[in-house]
Amino acid sequence: MGWEEISVHGYEEFVRVAREQQQQGQVFAYFSGDKDPASGTSWCPDCVKAEPIVRAELPNLPDGSIFIYCQVGPRDYWKNPNNEFKKNLKLTGVPTLLKYGTPQKLVEEDCFKSNLVRMLFTED
Repeated sequence: MGWEEISVHGYEEFVRVAREQQQQGQVFAYFSGDKDPASGTSWCPDCVKAEPIVRAELPNLPDGSIFIYCQVGPRDYWKNPNNEFKKNLKLTGVPTLLKYGTPQKLVEEDCFKSNLVRMLFTED
């Protein structure tokens, strides 16, 4: 059966899609700094480093799960301590990979470790 990937941009779209998809299956979300449309590269160097590692582990997602790739916005928005991601989702850094609706998450350098990413995807 596999899993499905959905790309979203910004807090409002993330919350709407995550709530809708929660009815379908377990939701995993990866938060990254916005990508420059011309270069396709995020302003966040850790996000650039982590993304291929996280993507390499996607085949380990549980069947029927949803993977949401969320761009959090430009750097100045992210740096604002009152942005919705920090206030409402309690994100402390990007990249962040989380199992939505649970306290399980990997933040920044933890996203560089394929064994930790795989564990987040496979453990109940």
